[in-house]
Amino acid sequence: MPGGGVTSGNRTSVRIAVIGDRGTGKSSLIAASAAESFRPEVPPVLPPTRLPSDYYPDNVPIVIIDTSSSLEYRGKLAEELKRADAVVLTYACDQPLTLNRLSTFWLHELRRLEIRAPVIVAGCKLDRRDEEYNLSVEMMPLMQQFREIETCIECSAANMLQIQEVFYFAQKAVLHPTAPLFDQETQALRPRCMRALKRIFILCDLDMDGALNDDELNEFQVKCFNSPLQPAEVVGVKSVVREKLPEGVNELGLTLTGFLFLHALFIEKGRIETTWTVLRKFGYNDELKLGDDYLSFSKKRAPDQSVELTSEAVEFLKGIFSTFDDDKDGVLRENELEDLFSTAPESPWDEAPYKDAVDKTPLRGLSLSGFLSQWALMTLLDPAQTIANLIYVGLNCDAASGLHITRSRLLDKKKQQTERNVFQCFVFGPKKAGKSALLTSLLGRPFSENYTPTTSERYAVNIVQQHAVSIDCKVSLAISKVNDKSRERDEGNKKTLILQEIPEDGVKKLLSKKESLAACDVAVFVYDSSSESSLNGAVELLSYVARQGEESGFGMPCLLIAAKNDLDTSSTSNRDSAKICVDMGIDAPIPVSVKERDINDVFSRIVNAAQQPHLNVPETDQGRSQKRYKKLVNNALMCLSVGAAATFVGLVAYRTYAARKNTSS
Repeated sequence: MPGGGVTSGNRTSVRIAVIGDRGTGKSSLIAASAAESFRPEVPPVLPPTRLPSDYYPDNVPIVIIDTSSSLEYRGKLAEELKRADAVVLTYACDQPLTLNRLSTFWLHELRRLEIRAPVIVAGCKLDRRDEEYNLSVEMMPLMQQFREIETCIECSAANMLQIQEVFYFAQKAVLHPTAPLFDQETQALRPRCMRALKRIFILCDLDMDGALNDDELNEFQVKCFNSPLQPAEVVGVKSVVREKLPEGVNELGLTLTGFLFLHALFIEKGRIETTWTVLRKFGYNDELKLGDDYLSFSKKRAPDQSVELTSEAVEFLKGIFSTFDDDKDGVLRENELEDLFSTAPESPWDEAPYKDAVDKTPLRGLSLSGFLSQWALMTLLDPAQTIANLIYVGLNCDAASGLHITRSRLLDKKKQQTERNVFQCFVFGPKKAGKSALLTSLLGRPFSENYTPTTSERYAVNIVQQHAVSIDCKVSLAISKVNDKSRERDEGNKKTLILQEIPEDGVKKLLSKKESLAACDVAVFVYDSSSESSLNGAVELLSYVARQGEESGFGMPCLLIAAKNDLDTSSTSNRDSAKICVDMGIDAPIPVSVKERDINDVFSRIVNAAQQPHLNVPETDQGRSQKRYKKLVNNALMCLSVGAAATFVGLVAYRTYAARKNTSS
């Protein structure tokens, strides 16, 4: 099945450090490999040695670094090891003590230095060994204890025996590493490798019948290795699979099970470069993820622009949801969701911030709205991750075209409207104000009396029914009627709301960056309506955030939320909060009680506020003073401009009059 050349990723060179005890043959090994002949006399430590790109089939040059084992060289040795792509660790075949030192010192030293490079153990001076020696038997315990060892080999510079193979295996361990693909202990493909190969199989199964027929196998062969399979070779491939694994071949062709078995067989036979060639032809990097060339989302955007899924991408995802909803109950159960992402390196939503960000059924299933909400959150936070997973789950066209960059918030503010479908809301508030309960309520989860402080970023996402926004009652009747019709069309429209809880202790860190508020479409400030100190804390945060918005130019609509409305609320707090809202130019506080499930349509009101980016933007006293000052300066400049223009016109008129008078006289 394999043939032609192999690919080696994007590496332009491989750097190999050669280490080991003094007198084990390090320098002779390097010199013999470079000169392709034995040199009886070599310096104690050679300068960096380069093997040209055509030295080995992968066409990647090698730089070999010779090292000293002396104590005064230890610092330099550590530096070279950290720069190395691979390590050749030597011992002398005629000096058993140097072999023992591999396990008692050198391999532990590599771990102490946290060297992650693959290790090739090379026994030098093989020509000097007298007794019989079974390398595989002797080295197996060492390789089992130190999994970083890729290969063990013995060689002789004097006899030019297996000298070139040492650096070939070192280069191969870098360009075609075993560890990401194959578990040596279980002798099986690793899960991420199986997922990648499953996606490749599905892409090559053009008729989608669950098997690769002869034509599909040939197309696969040409794509990966630039040469077709002969009919006898196709028969041979299937015969090998059928003999070892009968279910690997059926009447339609090579099954997925057979395809995976074939690659495991390649690796077991030492032909791991074959599997790597296949993976790289389909865009995978050394981490078995699609490379940057596939995921680039190079469209430049301003800090106050966000990224959303296009309507076409949303429809594609709805189709994917329906395809994997096997029992058609409108919910993706955990096994169905795992099947959906079985061609991705892993499920993208198993970790924070996605893990608990959407509403789930009691059995941890995802509804369609929850499914689309997860995608909306991932697109906002990490567009490249969305592109990757769109490709993994089967979007075959240009995945970047499935994303849309929104208009700048500053421009939305000037136009007094927004076209966004996804809104990010920062949730501020003092401790125990009810921020987490608000996020929980958005997800439809029951209220809990247990208090757990939020110490890290936390998101909640859901689709919210958009209600008609209010309009200024002073507008003309004609415009009002037009807007009434527009509001009727908007009824039933849905928007995605993303709440991001900002812990009180994290506010200063967040606002330490000038553009920190650029991504925020709307902010809410939650306080315990039964606590005067909680209100004061929320107002202090509101003023702080408002001032930051004025200074950065990224001010946003803000709302006060009077939480815990089921508790006793003092009239003083109500008057104070109402006055603060009037003074700062924002709407009155929204009373809610998550415990009593009386949320007062708060999420729709948050969305409506975000849709009117020019309203509810708070003003501080300092900001108001600066605005008045700028207005005075502008008026003064206008007066100066008008005065200068009048003077100029007068001067022109006088000169015209004088010229005419001189002409008439």
